[in-house]
Amino acid sequence: PVIPCVVSQWSVWSGCAEPCKTTYRVRRRHVIQEPRNGGEACPPLEERAGCMEYWTQQGTECKQSLIPALITTGGFGKARKKRAAADGSERAGYCVEFQLVAITPGCLHSHHSYTHWMQYLREGHTVCVECQHPALDSRSLHCYGDGSGSKRNQLLHWHAVGNPQCKGTWKRIRQLDTCSCPSVHSFLFI
Repeated sequence: PVIPCVVSQWSVWSGCAEPCKTTYRVRRRHVIQEPRNGGEACPPLEERAGCMEYWTQQGTECKQSLIPALITTGGFGKARKKRAAADGSERAGYCVEFQLVAITPGCLHSHHSYTHWMQYLREGHTVCVECQHPALDSRSLHCYGDGSGSKRNQLLHWHAVGNPQCKGTWKRIRQLDTCSCPSVHSFLFI
């Protein structure tokens, strides 16, 4: 008789492969029954997914400047504030101005409605990125990837949430209490 491949359920996801950098996590499954007599072949036995760990294995915080910023459209902020169970005890957020230095072509080639904001990313433009609850880390009082502690004119990395092909570099200009960029150039740390 024809016997198809049978595999186990997926394992739980592993931790990140390395701390303090954008990397991957893994989950695996194993073959319970090999296929025989022309039975259906086995599916992939390993999957990987993007991963970012902000703390070292020793429990210390990663250097902020080494962590790529994860950003999304500023319009997400209103929805985020409605969803967050704010009790008024959170620290007020802040804004960071960056000058965009390099942008991957993938930012312009996404056609999903939730990625339209990426078309406004242009090299040389100044953008504002807001750090607000719940992205504001309660231990460090910063958003990951905000460039605090970086040297002047140091190139920092960012990734756009929702399109893994959209990423780039920028230089931190200054930190402000509130953002003053036009809405199309206003973003949020995730």
